[in-house]
Amino acid sequence: MSESTTNEPATDESRARDDASGRKWLSGFVSLIGLWIAVSPYVYAQDQAMFWNNALIGAAIFLLAGYNYYRISDGHSTSTGVMSLVAILALWIAVSQWAIDGQFAMSGLEVAGIGLIWSNIVSGLVAAGLAAYIAYAGGRDVRTGTAAGTR
Repeated sequence: MSESTTNEPATDESRARDDASGRKWLSGFVSLIGLWIAVSPYVYAQDQAMFWNNALIGAAIFLLAGYNYYRISDGHSTSTGVMSLVAILALWIAVSQWAIDGQFAMSGLEVAGIGLIWSNIVSGLVAAGLAAYIAYAGGRDVRTGTAAGTR
């Protein structure tokens, strides 16, 4: 009887590593979407309110998703709280033009051109969906074992 001497990881272990690698690259992609959101007011016509909304929220998404990318690259688990916050911020970007436009509707000002509106909707929904998935998948990685502080 011969024994196998290969050092291949267990199926569950390799699957967890592949999942973490996938979440890492998705976090990087969400970070790039945040960068696009931050710079898109330079590409499309907009009012100053939308400019600051996109710049601040886009920068926050970029930094938070980038932080999660760094965390996973460094061997730590996904930060579900950070990615949940990214999902909420991305949803805000998707609907913000209507919330901000409501403030300016009485004055007859248009806060954003149609290009920026569609860019925000698509970018916000894609980033929100991916961030929610990353948070969900990261939350499923909680290892079972002894409770914290017990032996």
